Amino acid sequence: MAAVKPSQSEPVDRFQRGSRGVGRAVPVSYKLDVFKDENFDPNVYVQSKCRAMSDKVVLILDFESLEIRQLRSSLQVLKKASAEEMYRSVYANLATLIRAAEEISGLEKELLSMRNLCTSQVALIREFTEGIPIESWSVDSEGSIEDDLSFCEDREPSEAEKLFVELPDMLDVLLSERRVAEALDALDEAERIAAEAAENQTLRPAELLSLQTIINKNRQKLADHLFEAAFKSSTHGHELHSVVSSPGVVDQLAGASFQSSTRGVELHAAVSALKRLGKGPRAHSLLLNSHYERLQCNMKTIHPSSTSYGVPYTTALSQQVFSAIAQAVHDSQTVFAEDSAYVSELVKWSAKQAEAFAQLVQKHVLASCADAGSLRAAAECVQIALGHCSLLESQGILLSSVLLQHFRPSVEEALNGNLKRIERKTAALAAADDWVLIYPSKTHSPNGTSSTASGIQPKLSSSAHCFKSMVQDLLDDISPLLMSMQFAGSTLDGLFRVFDSYISLLINAIPCLVEDDTNTEGYGNKIVRMAESEEQQLVLLVNASVLAEEILPRAAIKLSSMCQAGNMDDSHKTTSDRDNHSTELRNWKRKLHHCVDRLRDRFCRQQMLALILTEDGDTLLNAQMYLSMDESFDYPEWSPSPIFQYLFRMLNTTACIAANMFVGRKKFASMLMMRLLQIVFIIYVGPHFWEDIEKGPRPLGLLGLRQFYLDMQFIIVFAQGRYLSRHAHQLIKDIIERAMLAFSATGMDPDSVLPDDDWFVCIARETVNTITGRSRTGMSDREANSPTASVSALPMSSFRSLGSSNFSFQVSTVN
Repeated sequence: MAAVKPSQSEPVDRFQRGSRGVGRAVPVSYKLDVFKDENFDPNVYVQSKCRAMSDKVVLILDFESLEIRQLRSSLQVLKKASAEEMYRSVYANLATLIRAAEEISGLEKELLSMRNLCTSQVALIREFTEGIPIESWSVDSEGSIEDDLSFCEDREPSEAEKLFVELPDMLDVLLSERRVAEALDALDEAERIAAEAAENQTLRPAELLSLQTIINKNRQKLADHLFEAAFKSSTHGHELHSVVSSPGVVDQLAGASFQSSTRGVELHAAVSALKRLGKGPRAHSLLLNSHYERLQCNMKTIHPSSTSYGVPYTTALSQQVFSAIAQAVHDSQTVFAEDSAYVSELVKWSAKQAEAFAQLVQKHVLASCADAGSLRAAAECVQIALGHCSLLESQGILLSSVLLQHFRPSVEEALNGNLKRIERKTAALAAADDWVLIYPSKTHSPNGTSSTASGIQPKLSSSAHCFKSMVQDLLDDISPLLMSMQFAGSTLDGLFRVFDSYISLLINAIPCLVEDDTNTEGYGNKIVRMAESEEQQLVLLVNASVLAEEILPRAAIKLSSMCQAGNMDDSHKTTSDRDNHSTELRNWKRKLHHCVDRLRDRFCRQQMLALILTEDGDTLLNAQMYLSMDESFDYPEWSPSPIFQYLFRMLNTTACIAANMFVGRKKFASMLMMRLLQIVFIIYVGPHFWEDIEKGPRPLGLLGLRQFYLDMQFIIVFAQGRYLSRHAHQLIKDIIERAMLAFSATGMDPDSVLPDDDWFVCIARETVNTITGRSRTGMSDREANSPTASVSALPMSSFRSLGSSNFSFQVSTVN
């Protein structure tokens, strides 16, 4: 609320303070004090109240405006979705709608005929009921007959009477001169005269019935004469007999339309005359049949066997079919305008021709492309057909769904065949791959100069380079169909399948010391060159990481961008649809990473097995190495166990090799080293290790506990800051705590018998420096009784005496 002058706002504030009490009854007199004040300003009071109310109104209006906009947006989306659903429903039930329209049209004609018949019968009955009584007619019959005869001789004949005589001769003259339009005008005029006579009752019912009979006979005569003339002049008279079902003007015009000279204007005239005679459905069928016959005649000159490549055949056939459909649509709209019954029949006929075209392309082109896995040829043929089909959309004929319904299975089969070809070729190259990182081979630019992409392309083995190039070719082949056939999802699934197959080959390339469940079923029978050395095995990981983190995600982004470009004008694509697509893409990338994890786990597992297994199959890392220390009479030289020192050497060597190979992928190299370290703890968390310590016949002694604690501290020292994850660190703490609990079961307190952590850390660091060959400067400044100094500088006898004294001190402390 805006501030006002103190002198003027004081009463208002006092009123507001008095009205803030909640649950307290404020006297009315107190509320009226504000109006009794000498400084009361009504304008200020009203403005303060109005300002508060206006703020509330603005907030309410803003909120309602936001709700209205959201509701409007939701209604627009619902409207578009409803229109699309109605469009699909109409196309799905198009045949039923056309049949219903034809039946309704037939019923209307029958009802009209029945109405005319009833009208004639009513007029006849009225004439009889209003006639002269029989008695008077019998008495004066002779006189009336004579009067009628004399009257007929004296008066001129009416128009109806003239029709009885002139109509046949007039039609004969018009037919001989091929003046069909004027003949039809004469018949229409006769119909008009008969209708006026029936309405004005100028003719008796018997005369009216005779007149109608004469008109029908002459109409039939006209039809027969025209049909006979058309049949004689037609070059396809033998074909006409097979389609003629009844004589008349309808069949005469049908015969005329089949003549080779009947084209364009003559066809329009024939169809228009047929429609004028009330034979609209037959006229429309005649028009469509004429275009169909012309299309079939033109298609006889196109032979699929004349070309070895399906694109020319598809192009020629597509031009003929869709040109015929476009011409039929134009002629139908010219003659029949926008009549829904004829439009439905036209759409049905167009869909039938498109379906026949799709079946021909499927039979002669796409089937062979699917068998050979030729995705590029299939995509070009489909794109050509859809391009011609899109030209009809401006005329309201949408046939792309008909084509896609027939093309999709073959294109999917071609896509699967292409993916299988990638899988087979990659497997063949993996059998001869020497697992050495190389740059891709030199490529030739369009201007003829050769260039190498070593500066921007990653180093991979030969099979991985082939896999990458084939994936890029696949994207180039499938890209024309992404927007029309929505193949992005199928393509991504196929890429994941071939990548998973390649990962299985890489897994089988790692020598297996002990059979496990990481071998994928179905790939064990494929020959692949083994990666014997550690460098070669790391090459496998480089291949997998580059493909999963760079090549395939880049391909997925390319597919997504193409689909988004195609759907840019599709406004019914909501934000939720885009979010779903992003979620699917993230899940797809996660599946790729899971495949890489399988290969990485196989490598780490085999490395650890090579570390801890002997030639006889026994393990070097077990509980006995700690339980047996207290049975020995010799006091140990305190240093990490040899197996852990070898583990450190192995990890250090692997890290150096990985740093040179995983250039720019430091995160993956770190994750690899972390996983290698985590494999070690699988033994420490296993049931057999702790059963021997916690339930075995020999308890864990002081020396064993100290050695165990030293080994764990050694792992922490050499791995911390490099590849010791928080999970592994916590796991080490849990293992140490469990070992100390097992030692506590003997009745001794582990905290009282173990040295400080600094003692273990110093020994661990000294061991690390010894293995890595680091400088030992400053060792002379250390204290003589330092445990690190005893390990690194003192002779063996001095170390043992020092260790014995320390051990005696610890035992005496416990006692």
